[in-house]
Amino acid sequence: MCLGLVAISNSTHSCRVGHPALQQLYYDPDMEHKNVAQKWLTQAQTSRQAWQFCWPLLSPDKLPEIQFFGASTLHTKISCHWADLPTDQHQTLRMQLLSHISHFSSGPKMVLTRLCVALASLALHTMPQGWPRAVADMVRVYQPEKEEVNAHAHCLALLELLTVLPEEFQSCRLPQARRAQLREALAGEWTAVCPLLRQLLQRQEGNSQVKERALRCLSSWVGLDVPLHGESEGLLQDCFAALSDPELFDTAVETIVSSISQPDCQRYTDALVNLMPLVLGLHDQLKAAARDGDMETSHGICRIAVALGETHSRTLLEQVEHWQGYLALVNMILFCTGIPGHYPVNETTSSLTLTFWYTLQDDILSFEEDKQVVYLQVYRPVYFQLVDVLLHKAHFPSEQDYTSWSSDDKEQFRIYRVDISDTLMYVYEILGAELLSNLYDRLGRLLMDTERPTAWQDTEALLFGFQAIAETIDVNYSDVIPGLIGLIPRISISNIQLADTVMYTIGSLAEWLADHPMMLGNVLPMVLQGLVKAELSVSSVSTLKRICRECRHDLAPYIHDIMTVSQVSSSQCMWLMQGLGFLLSALPMEEILGSLTTLLTPHIQRLDTLAHQEPSPTAKLSIIHILGMLSSLFTTLDISRQDEGSEGTTPAQARPNPVVVVLQQVFTLIQTILSKWLSDSEVVEAVCGVFERSVKTLLNDFAPMVQQLSEMLGQIYSAFPQASALDLTRQMVHIFAGEKDHFSPIQALIELVTSTTLSIFQQGKRNQCSPLGFLLQLPLPLCHHQIVGSQSLCCLTEHFSEVLFCLNRHCPVLLAQWLKEGLRVPGFPSAQVSMEQKDTFSQQLLREQTNKRRVKEIVKEFSLLCRGMQGTTGYSADY
Repeated sequence: MCLGLVAISNSTHSCRVGHPALQQLYYDPDMEHKNVAQKWLTQAQTSRQAWQFCWPLLSPDKLPEIQFFGASTLHTKISCHWADLPTDQHQTLRMQLLSHISHFSSGPKMVLTRLCVALASLALHTMPQGWPRAVADMVRVYQPEKEEVNAHAHCLALLELLTVLPEEFQSCRLPQARRAQLREALAGEWTAVCPLLRQLLQRQEGNSQVKERALRCLSSWVGLDVPLHGESEGLLQDCFAALSDPELFDTAVETIVSSISQPDCQRYTDALVNLMPLVLGLHDQLKAAARDGDMETSHGICRIAVALGETHSRTLLEQVEHWQGYLALVNMILFCTGIPGHYPVNETTSSLTLTFWYTLQDDILSFEEDKQVVYLQVYRPVYFQLVDVLLHKAHFPSEQDYTSWSSDDKEQFRIYRVDISDTLMYVYEILGAELLSNLYDRLGRLLMDTERPTAWQDTEALLFGFQAIAETIDVNYSDVIPGLIGLIPRISISNIQLADTVMYTIGSLAEWLADHPMMLGNVLPMVLQGLVKAELSVSSVSTLKRICRECRHDLAPYIHDIMTVSQVSSSQCMWLMQGLGFLLSALPMEEILGSLTTLLTPHIQRLDTLAHQEPSPTAKLSIIHILGMLSSLFTTLDISRQDEGSEGTTPAQARPNPVVVVLQQVFTLIQTILSKWLSDSEVVEAVCGVFERSVKTLLNDFAPMVQQLSEMLGQIYSAFPQASALDLTRQMVHIFAGEKDHFSPIQALIELVTSTTLSIFQQGKRNQCSPLGFLLQLPLPLCHHQIVGSQSLCCLTEHFSEVLFCLNRHCPVLLAQWLKEGLRVPGFPSAQVSMEQKDTFSQQLLREQTNKRRVKEIVKEFSLLCRGMQGTTGYSADY
């Protein structure tokens, strides 16, 4: 394809040549052709001639795609090249746009919208001095009259224009002072918009499409912090009236929620109080929707109630003379929390309310103590009701129903229960220990009443409530926990979900068990039984790990049973090894090594077999798995605490650490593995992980292995430089570089790593001219085959800006040298930029050592320049 830019020199010819480019952009299946066409058209848009050639593209005989390009070009020129247009042409351009919007009021919609955005951009450039009453003028020009033939179309065009104006303001980049000036000017124009929207929403014969657009227009304007009192309050009441129209319901909900969710609304206390009856008036409609299974209606009304109650909780609480109204609103939200059905299969509304309960309790507890007492008197009963509702909503469905749920539904339900768990934690802040007593009494009645059959879901939900609170609240001083520990063995476990919750509840009480070790015998056998059941592997191993961590000094009577069961259990072995590490740490020194030998011998023998096999995917997975088990074990096996407060014992430094002994025994085996797998980064990472975890845990006790490990790390990094080896080197340097006995091997390791790294940079220097050359070159291949506007590229450019800013701030001399070296190479980093442009970039960058935002702008503009897209809209905005 040949699209010579010389065509731009003549506007008529440009239109003629532009048509094939647009045809290729929209219809050519060849991506390379599309990219070339897009690049050419983008350059055409930035040319001075674009001010002229855009108008013929908008003629009625052109295809909609061509008209759209013409409208987009206008927006590009106005938003990015406004300074190119002489002041005396501003009025002419405005009139042309007003005329074309009128012409395209009947469509195509995409062209109309683009023209409206262009006029909005023009208004933002000229308000308030150049066009002091811009919005009022727009309303006057397009004010629909009933007798007009195109009254309906003009009305929709006006609403589109009024909708995109605030959106264009929010999205465009403006200096802070100019943004404040424009915000004030637009807010002043609200008096022209509000009456129009009220008039359209109150029309009895009004078209639903017009009313919907009017609602969307209001949503756009509320982001400008327009006042909520006076006529605006009446407009919001009109929105509530629109909820009765099924065609407008969803849009009305969005508009109401947007309006009352603005934090600025808190200034209008009377208006917020007046809104409460309107919201409460929806309660009957909400109940009917819940009864009929109308999820959309119940969801929408709930959103409105929560938006008012949550956003303005403190403001409404402070209106003590209206306490009954706000209490009614709280109870309406409580109804939404307990809406019938299982989330997310039968309902999706209840989840919307959970953050409200946190906000309410947080606001209540933020008052002075004397006010708190009053509020707690009113709202504690509501929170007790909330506990019942939350536990009911946390119920699992019947096993038959749950089996029919999709995996996605089950995952959403799991997350929902986590959210309920968090909410119960906040409820505890209001109800305190009385909440635990309430749960305990209910669980006791369930388990002790043998005459009446109980659904397992009831028991599971109460245990879930206990677990939720015990996970985050210190329950060590609760007087109901001993009773709970006594009740747990009485639970008849007939279901996997109930069994899991039993396990997690025991785990949440691990700290309490550490203070009351005599109670371990009540629950530990249940945990060990769970270890041998594959379906309980996650919950039982997690619970055992927590018990081993918190209660390790009291587990001596159970260690044989734990070790025996651990040898049988194969699931979740990484977590299990961490638990065993805690357990072994509390054993007498003379017993640890023997227990380690018993535990690890089968795995090391398997590792030895794998080390002598030819590399294969199966062998690789097994090697990584076993090394991962060793890493997990050595993460928690820490004997250093045995020395604290001990008298008459041999210091740890004078006796071999069991972990070091094991590592020394397997060191040759690990070297054998590396000899075959050195080029595999995953195996090397697993090997380094074993030593890194050990070093972090043992610290100076790792000293006997410093020489061996330093030599091995040097061999790894010099042969195949890998990040995992660097991480382990950093850890070694951090701990042992200051130790005189280990200075020599650490020094040799640093020298080797440094020389190897420098050789890599030297290789990069030959290819990229300088370290900066590598930085500037990196984004080009990434975007070479991507469509303009890539989000990944925008993100990368921002990171490059950060790097360049830091270099300029801390190494300005080096940066100047690198810029000089890198940018003097012809065609680098792009053939699109000249030496003069590269010099300008360098000078601009070196001047900015304190303004990070300005550096970002400089790098962004240079990046666009390198791609031939300087001044383009859309792409620039994505930054």
